[in-house]
This record gives sequence, structure tokens and C-alpha cells, in this order.
Amino acid sequence: MENKKVILAYSGGLDTSIILKWLVERGNEVVAYVADVGQDDDFKKIEEKAYYCGASKVYVSDLKEEFVTEYVFRALKANAIYEGTYLLGTAVARPLIAKEHVRIAKLENATVLCHGATGKGNDQARFEIGYMSLMPEAEIYSPWKDPVYLEEFQGRKDMIKYAEEHDIPIPVTLKKPFSIDENLLHTSYEAGVLEDPGNKYDPAMFKKGIHPKDAPDQMEQIKLTFESGIPVKVENLDSGDSFTDPMELFTYLNELGYKHGIGIVDMVENRLMGMKSRGVYVTPGGTILYNAHKDLETITLDKEVQHYKLWMSNEIGRIIYNGLWFSPEMDFLMAAIDHSQRDVNGEVEMCLYKGNAIVTARASGNSLYNEGIASMDINGDYDQTDAKGFIKIFGLRLRGRYL
Repeated sequence: MENKKVILAYSGGLDTSIILKWLVERGNEVVAYVADVGQDDDFKKIEEKAYYCGASKVYVSDLKEEFVTEYVFRALKANAIYEGTYLLGTAVARPLIAKEHVRIAKLENATVLCHGATGKGNDQARFEIGYMSLMPEAEIYSPWKDPVYLEEFQGRKDMIKYAEEHDIPIPVTLKKPFSIDENLLHTSYEAGVLEDPGNKYDPAMFKKGIHPKDAPDQMEQIKLTFESGIPVKVENLDSGDSFTDPMELFTYLNELGYKHGIGIVDMVENRLMGMKSRGVYVTPGGTILYNAHKDLETITLDKEVQHYKLWMSNEIGRIIYNGLWFSPEMDFLMAAIDHSQRDVNGEVEMCLYKGNAIVTARASGNSLYNEGIASMDINGDYDQTDAKGFIKIFGLRLRGRYL
């Protein structure tokens, strides 16, 4: 890649700082684009660092509100989850980052989009499929798939050495080479000692939050209100604090989650590229909302719709994980999700305590729960003698099968 105008997705971290400097050294004009999706960074310093590394211009885009309302809440409305465990903190942010990348490229009349994701990870697909969907005419440059770049940089050790030689300040060292991705939804930790799944993680690596064992000994009670599957209010039943603004609501849930050690997941997942990868994810507010929303659906969704949605939640999770947010299948399934959420209105009370977000009560004006039928004390409108014929027919195909 030489003598071109390149729009680089820049984080200020090790990879993209090296890439920026390396591209400039080869005669390219590099415009750095920084996406603010809620990471705890000094964006002024990141901007200064980009210029120090040779950027001709720097954009810092505040995407936090759009991230929460149009991406996080949509994914949580679907109960999107990957491999039954991962709430997709990194994956949900990537399509928004790609969308803004394309907007800036068009603003700058540039057609070369560059990112720093490696050729082994999932983010390369998430970014590049996003570019392909939103700007098919773009030229995508991925240094980690360029033989010239790979000849100079085998891995993080070579990059740290290059940074030291060019006096580029970096947040990692050979002693602590964690790869950290942070946004409003979660913080992820990979690489270093975590690459051996037999190594226990050290809670000291957390940028935010605490381990459940260090959480307060007192539980905290909250109430969440949902409208059409979207959280619209959080109330602290102990302190009286209350928030309705989406950003304030989600930020507050994050604070509570971090305080009580909620949302920590240590898992080995199957990457899109086929390899297994170990990561530690901390998703505090997202875990609270996931538990509350899923529980509210138990009284507001029809049985068969609820069962279909369990499958859809995993499928949408796989779609998001694989970088297909801007795809026909995502549009198709989310249309069904939106339809299913029309009556998911109500309130959920929860207890937050030492890593747990436990639902203690739920109520809805659209509840399908019929106490008269479900009660073990009265028959209500239910004739128990009907069950005899139902079970006989339901089990008809099994009669005599194992005799």
C-alpha cells in the first residue's frame, strides 16, 4: 500500500499506532478515525498521538448514544447470545464503527478503508463485511493480510519493538500484553497468559469492576420497566435513584453491575475463522438487562413464540458474531423479533448480589399468566379430567415401542 489516501480506524492502541506510522512511511496520506463507543480513553491524547504518528487529519466520532439505542438495545431485545454465554459486547459495536468509517470515507472522498484487526480474529470479517455492505466500491486494506507487512511484523513482540524504536507510546508491554477491547456494553480481555485456557485469570487485570468475592455483602434491589422489549426506566428500590434517559439508564446499570461483580464470563469460544479462542468478558449492565428482559418474556410471550425465540436468539447471536449485522437474514429475523416484542411491557424487580442479577418479581398488563388455571389450590376454568385423554393421544406413538 503506497501513495494513497487511507481512512484508518484508529484506537490509539498498539496495532493501529504501528499501522498508522508504517503507512505514512510508505508515502500514504492517512486520515485517522476514532470511534467513541464508551471506552474509558482520553480522546484528546489519542488525537494528539495520531497526529504524532503522522495522520493528516483526525476525526473523533461520539457514537455512544446511537450505540446504546440502535445496537445494544436491539441486540438485547432479541436476547442475542453466542454459544449460550457471550453477550456479544465487541461484535455489537463493530457494525456501527464500520458505518461511521464509511461515512467519513465518503466525506473525505477516499475509497481506501483500513483497519487493524488481525487475520486470525473475528473483527476483520465484521469490519470488512460492513464495508462491503455499505460501500461496495471501497478498497479494503488489512495490513495483517499483507505479506509485506507480515514480513516485518510476526506478532506483538515485533510491534512493541517497532514502537520503542520509533518512540511511539503504547499501553502494553511484554510483561502485560493483554489485548483489551472496551465499550459501553463490555470490556474484553485476550492474549498474554489468557491464551492458555488452563491459566486462571487475575482480577487485577480488570480496568473496571471487581470480582464477586470482593463485592459488597449487602444486596441491592432495583426495578426495570420495559416497553415493547426496550428498557425505559430503572429504579433503585433502596436508594430511590431513578433514570429514564437511555444513556443514563444504561450507564447506571453498568455502575451497579461493576459494583456487584456482575457479568464476568471466562470462556473458550469458536471463532469465525475456525479456531478456538479464550477470552474474559465483563458485561455488567448488559447482563442485568438480559436477565430481566428474558424473564419478562416468560409472562408476555405465547409458549410457541417463546420457544421459537429461543432458537432465534442463538441464531441472531451467531449472525452478529459473524459480522452480518447488515444482512438480509438479520433484517428478516429482527422483523420477527420486533413483532414478538409488541406486548413485552411491564416491570421486573431484581436483586443484585455478589455476581448475580436475580429476578425476584415480574408484572405486566399483558401477562398471559392465569393464576386461576395455574393454581394448585383451585381448578379455575381447567378441568383436570381432560388431561387423561390428552396424555393418551399425546403418547400414542410411544405405546408398545419399548415392550
